[in-house]
Amino acid sequence: MVAKTFQGLEDVLAAELTRLGAENVTAGRRMVSFEGDNEMLYKANFCCRTALRILKPICKFTASDPDTLYDMVKEMDWSALLSVDKTFSIDPVVNSDTFTHSRYVTYRVKDAIVDYFQDRLGEGKRPGVRLQDADVMINVHIDGNRVTMSLDSSGESLHRRGYRVAQTEAPINEVLAAGILLKAGYDGQCPLIDPMCGSGTFLIEAAMIAANINPGVYRRNFAFEQWPDFDEELFERLYNDDTSERTPQFPIIGADISPKAIAIAEKNIKQAGVGRWIDLQIKPIAKWDEAPADGMLVTNPPYGERISVDDMASLYQTIGNRLKNVFKGYRAWIIGYQDEHMRHIGLAPSQKATLYNGSLECELREYEIFEGNYKNFRSEGKHLDKQDATPKADRTARRKTDDEWRRDARKQGFGGRNGDTPRFRKDGDRGPRKPNALEEKYRAKPLGRKKRFDDEEPAPRGFGRKPSFGGKSFGGRHDDGKPFGRHDEGRPFGRRNDKKPFTRNGNDAPESENPLAKRRNQAWLDEIMNRESQPKPLVRRGWRRAKGNDSTDAPASDEK
Repeated sequence: MVAKTFQGLEDVLAAELTRLGAENVTAGRRMVSFEGDNEMLYKANFCCRTALRILKPICKFTASDPDTLYDMVKEMDWSALLSVDKTFSIDPVVNSDTFTHSRYVTYRVKDAIVDYFQDRLGEGKRPGVRLQDADVMINVHIDGNRVTMSLDSSGESLHRRGYRVAQTEAPINEVLAAGILLKAGYDGQCPLIDPMCGSGTFLIEAAMIAANINPGVYRRNFAFEQWPDFDEELFERLYNDDTSERTPQFPIIGADISPKAIAIAEKNIKQAGVGRWIDLQIKPIAKWDEAPADGMLVTNPPYGERISVDDMASLYQTIGNRLKNVFKGYRAWIIGYQDEHMRHIGLAPSQKATLYNGSLECELREYEIFEGNYKNFRSEGKHLDKQDATPKADRTARRKTDDEWRRDARKQGFGGRNGDTPRFRKDGDRGPRKPNALEEKYRAKPLGRKKRFDDEEPAPRGFGRKPSFGGKSFGGRHDDGKPFGRHDEGRPFGRRNDKKPFTRNGNDAPESENPLAKRRNQAWLDEIMNRESQPKPLVRRGWRRAKGNDSTDAPASDEK
């Protein structure tokens, strides 16, 4: 199975899955692969705080063109997953030079599934297509020519917990907020403060971590509940198991300068049912003058993008000033977008990690706040362990060959077929096929202006009028139908699209298989330009002084 997440949170999600009992957990880029049974699938959806969705692969194969993709998808046993009274949707993720448009991939896969049922049950007897809230959600991942068909077990993205009833202008994603808290090491065993809490996402996620409340408890449904093999009894047992929940022992405090933001946070906190553990205040960052001892500060200040203040430098200077004077003994984690703003905090970060907040590449920084100056801090045997906390990709791992990839897929029970072998590809039956309208619409278009070849008529100018000068139009022709031009010996020059290029001595030059050979025929070009043929340049291997001539550095010829 595959758990999707944000870039930078792969290590956190892998640790979560390992704690839940997943096997063969491997972190990738924006995903973590793992193995387990249906119970593990339900737990991953219900308990993981940093997963966006959980995919269950059902088939893997290679396909080099859309027709092969169609054939391979149509050969799958869709009756085990769908019926005519169900609906389905397709979510494509495409990174390929062959499949250049994800929407066309959606059409071809949809056609294959529909034709599978109509070929067996008759015209019109097929499952319906639904863009939102479909019964079965199919994920199609194409990497080059490698296709992975998966069932989306989550449905709506798992970051939509279900407790957010209102939001401020730029709220942080719930999965990202939980990931930052877990990355910071928060487990509910110390006070937590967010002095710029906005709609309260950090506060709610922190309360859920401190109380060990599963994030899926607020959701109304998951996509796997519509699957034919759904074990309702097993899922109800997992859902109603609250034996691991606990009561937080340390305060969770949030504040914001905006009364409107605090009102929105109160609504969300009430909806989540964690209000008894969270203290909210209307207070600007500059007014903080005390805080509980030995706590953690986590916040998401304005970036100057969607939310901005009149003086961003002054805001970040105030944050740094409050950290140094009020939050001594704290570990402060701040996510920011622009380094020029973060520098105004005036403190050296002990850790940095690259994270994405929506489409913005941000940086999460940890600041360790200590009493006195850094010299005294070092004299006590302590030091700032400056490091990059961004998960590092395994650069030693090479990309598997197609044969190795298919072999691994077969071992895992996902087919691993090669769609380009004669067994699966029916090229002889199909024959050459003219691209259909959808292919023409979504195929990649070449960049730049279209070149006009000499055998094409030039487009008219000035709303269809032919250009003229002195009452005579250009582009006239002789009575023999040949274009005007300079004549040599009473004969017009041959056009560039003639079958054989014209030469100065009247002999036909030998035909070349190179279509650009006519343009490279030096004698023919000289005839057009009405100049003497230039000598062919010598091919030289390098620059060296010619023998017998010490006055020049001209290169010597390779001819002997």
